[in-house]
Amino acid sequence: MTLRDGRGAPSSGQALRDGRGAPSSGQGLHESALATLSGWVAPTPEQAVLRDRYVAHLVRHPDGLAKACFPDHLTAGAIVVSPDADAVLLNHHRKADAWLAFGGHLEPGDPSLAAGARRELVEESGLASFDFDTEPLSLDEHTVEFCSDRGTVHHLDVRFLATAEPDATHATSEESLDVRWWPVEALPATFDDMYVLIDAAVARVRSRQSFSMPGGGSRRAPAE
Repeated sequence: MTLRDGRGAPSSGQALRDGRGAPSSGQGLHESALATLSGWVAPTPEQAVLRDRYVAHLVRHPDGLAKACFPDHLTAGAIVVSPDADAVLLNHHRKADAWLAFGGHLEPGDPSLAAGARRELVEESGLASFDFDTEPLSLDEHTVEFCSDRGTVHHLDVRFLATAEPDATHATSEESLDVRWWPVEALPATFDDMYVLIDAAVARVRSRQSFSMPGGGSRRAPAE
């Protein structure tokens, strides 16, 4: 992936559900992940192709969620935006040397993809107060050169949405150089998939705002 500096127009999204992580269904992580992805309604044909790729990977690989599964394995993370969808919390990842959402490898104790993403969010951001949507927001497959000494790894990332107030206390973990709020109209240089993810997150939150307003109107000014 290559870094770029720019913004994208938000695309259509789904309503945000309030929650605190994902409740355990009593299933193993592999079975839970397979059920979540198989039942996920992809927002675009491209996302549907990725969903099918993830499902096929899990069917073929009982260890497909583990870091040891080479060269492909699932990961999970979350993007944090403000309730007004005008700011995003990013971390300057130490190894990637780029501003990214929060996320990483799943652990055996994670009961679900959402629970793993929420755990990574707390560990990497230090946030204690936030709302977490347990429905996947988007999928992204990307290569990582520093994940394994065996060679290039493909992260099959499942991304979730969290919302938090910009004045909420956050912290920088050992994996990051910095954690900072950025205006969505003045984002730092990062990977293309981050801009796509931020657009999707902003769209889902704004969709929730439009549904919550009397008469279903939008808070956004009409496009010129």
